[in-house]
Amino acid sequence: MNENQESIETTSYMTAGEMLKNARTTGRRKREISTIAKLLCIKEEFLTALEEANYRVIPEDVYILGFARSYAVELGLEPDEVIAKLKKELGIAKEEKEEEHEQPCVPQKQQKQKITINKELLLKWLKTAIDYVKKYWVWFASGFGALLFIIVLSLLVFGGESKPKETTEVPENVATVVSPEPDFRYPVREKFDAKNKKDWANSRVVLQAEKESWVRIDDARGNSVFSRVLVPGDVYYMPVSDKLKATFGNVGAIDVWVDGQLLKKLGPANTKKTGISMAPDALKSVGFAE
Repeated sequence: MNENQESIETTSYMTAGEMLKNARTTGRRKREISTIAKLLCIKEEFLTALEEANYRVIPEDVYILGFARSYAVELGLEPDEVIAKLKKELGIAKEEKEEEHEQPCVPQKQQKQKITINKELLLKWLKTAIDYVKKYWVWFASGFGALLFIIVLSLLVFGGESKPKETTEVPENVATVVSPEPDFRYPVREKFDAKNKKDWANSRVVLQAEKESWVRIDDARGNSVFSRVLVPGDVYYMPVSDKLKATFGNVGAIDVWVDGQLLKKLGPANTKKTGISMAPDALKSVGFAE
């Protein structure tokens, strides 16, 4: 076991910030925050805040968790372990209820007795039903015959009519446009919400990360429909809507495709930009890349 592995394995008692700082400053691969910040396109002050548990410097919990995950991966730590510790420190970890895991202890004798009672009740009910049918069998036969007659008559009258064609609902104020699959500039690593791209036709706006960037998509009410860190090569298919708005942690790291055509960059690299309309026609006004 090398020195770096030993340092990583002895961090179980540490906080999330201590784990990150320990992994960066110990072992054979000691690294400066400035170097890692440039590599991850994350500000030095944010990485320092993570190590010092000064989370007020970072605006939202989603950014804290996203930056911490990227930082942990870069340092060779287990990202899920770091995120779990961080959630506990932030007070957003979901505590499992012990009641959900407890299994009621019922003696075997009591269980067998319950099954026997259920069988007796079932047999009693069946016997009552059979006696009732025997007593009023004429009524049952008449009802069955009438039902059969109605079914046959319905088939004869309505069987020849053609079925109405099924229609597909289209969202209001959204034009139906068949968009070709973009000729992505980078190898695709992972696709998100590809189900929105049925037959590669429905999703008019497609994003691909050139470098790591936090991406959040909000609906007209401000509710988040997509929120995560996209790494180089990741692709996100935008739902069909003219009312979505986007926030990019690194707007210059995102390629935006509209109807299969690449737009110009929506902003400079290493710049956060919020409230960008994701309506296809509004994006086209930015202009297409040469």
